[in-house]
Amino acid sequence: MPVVEIDPETARERLVDAGVAVAQGNTDHELWRADHDGATAVAYDGKVVVQGADPEALTLPLRDGGGRGHVYFDGASRGNPGPAAVGWAIVTADGIVAEGGERIGTATNNRAEYEALIRALEAAADYGLDEVDARGDSQLIVRQVRGEWDANDPDLRERRVRVRELLEQFDRWSLEHVPRELNERADERANEALDDG
Repeated sequence: MPVVEIDPETARERLVDAGVAVAQGNTDHELWRADHDGATAVAYDGKVVVQGADPEALTLPLRDGGGRGHVYFDGASRGNPGPAAVGWAIVTADGIVAEGGERIGTATNNRAEYEALIRALEAAADYGLDEVDARGDSQLIVRQVRGEWDANDPDLRERRVRVRELLEQFDRWSLEHVPRELNERADERANEALDDG
């Protein structure tokens, strides 16, 4: 259960700015509460406690954000196409500040890799990062997004366009290929999501 040390009024403003509805608390000790995408945030004096299946849906908008982060992404498909999932992690000077993994239905491995990058960049934008260094172990995705290789598949071409739109939100970005062993956390999250399904 994440606890965010933050002024409750500042937290309320951040959630409202992110499009989250904030309601009155249920007890005398609760200043307010908010429900969003499987998570509930409850404000107390000087802090907000977040609980639920996906707490990052509310912790990301509450954090200060800004600065630079490394964004790791990985997609997994068992069958190609087959059951697929994505995993991602955002690392800043404070360590892993956000991570996630989820099943995405049936997909090819390449589509899963693109979906993982899209979700990772969306989370980085929600976190408020100004600069991102994205890292993944798929040379195909990295080289297609950087424009070094063509994307002949219309489905992948569409996702490449979405990735480029997301990258343009940041003041500075880079995208690099890394060996699988350096992408371990994102890989774990994708495989955990597949195993849980």
